Formats: sequence, structure tokens, C-alpha cells
Amino acid sequence: MSMKPPYILNFFLAGLLTLLTMIFQNYEFLLYAITVIILVVTIYKTDQYFKFNQVGLWLFNVWLVLHILGGLAFYQGVRFYDLVLLNIIGEPYYILKYDQFVHFFCYVVMSILMWSVVQKIAKKNASSAVVCVVTILAASSIGAVNEIIEFFAVVALGTDGVGGYTNTAIDLVANLLGATAGTLYMYAKQQSLAI
Repeated sequence: MSMKPPYILNFFLAGLLTLLTMIFQNYEFLLYAITVIILVVTIYKTDQYFKFNQVGLWLFNVWLVLHILGGLAFYQGVRFYDLVLLNIIGEPYYILKYDQFVHFFCYVVMSILMWSVVQKIAKKNASSAVVCVVTILAASSIGAVNEIIEFFAVVALGTDGVGGYTNTAIDLVANLLGATAGTLYMYAKQQSLAI
């Protein structure tokens, strides 16, 4: 069985992220690179059972590129994750930062992938509302685990590159909004196919 093209790119980007974090000696981001590798392997190994949405798999690659740029690229001396894209709300929240956009986008992608998981395990006559809520909660739970990993990096490595409590709370909100948007996209797509 040959590997699907999105997975070839998944593994390449995960490897690139790991290599770049070692070259730049960014040990905080190396922890995230290891987490990304685990995530890529998990999705790859479970795809045969869950049959993940191809759009979600390709969007996962887009997220990986955004993530790599976020932690390792700089614009005018500012790390991408710290860039304010739109000054909708200023200090101390700084909305909309690149970091918040990437969180939102990531959990759009996670909810598209989790939709396949929830559809596989849900009863055939399950309520659409229940499927949507479970998908949103499943994707958001991945976001919560991500925040725990960020906290571990702060504690274990003595860094504060990810920000403090406010950053964590805003990330969780962005994750929830992204998970909701992705789930609504998948629901609308399913409804349009049912017509």
C-alpha cells in the first residue's frame, strides 16, 4: 500500500520542523516538533479505520507550514507568533495576533479530522446536533492538550515564549471558535451532499 500524498507532505514537514528547531536550538519548539510527529503518526496510523477527510489532511499541511513559520520565522525582529495581524483589541489581549489565527485555523482542521472519527463511532441515527457538539468538544480537547504541552514547556524549559494565562485563555477561545467553524463546515457539507 502506497502512502497518500498528504501524508508524504505531513511527514516531510514534521521532519523539517524537527530539523529546523535543532538548527536554531529552539528547544521549546523542539518539544512541539515531537508533539507534531506523534500527531502525524497517530493520524496516519488511524486513517485506514477513520478514513479522514482529504481536505482536512491537506489543510493539516497548511497548518504545519503556518506553525513552522510561527515559531521560527521573524518579521522586523518579531517572531511570527507574536505579530499583531489586526489591532481589533489592544493591550493586554492583542487580538488578532498570528498566534490566535493559527490556533483558530488549526482547530478548524482538527474538527474536520475529528468529524471522521465521530461519524465512525456515532450510531447511524445519531442526532446531528449531538454529532456536532461531540466533534467540537473532541477538537477542543485536543486544543486543551496542546495548552498543557505549552505549560509543560514553560515549566520544564523555563521559557515563556508562549505567553501567560491571558495567552492560554485566548488560545482556548480561538481553538473553540475554530472547532465550531470547522464542524459547521462539515455539517453544511454533509447536508449539501444529502440533497
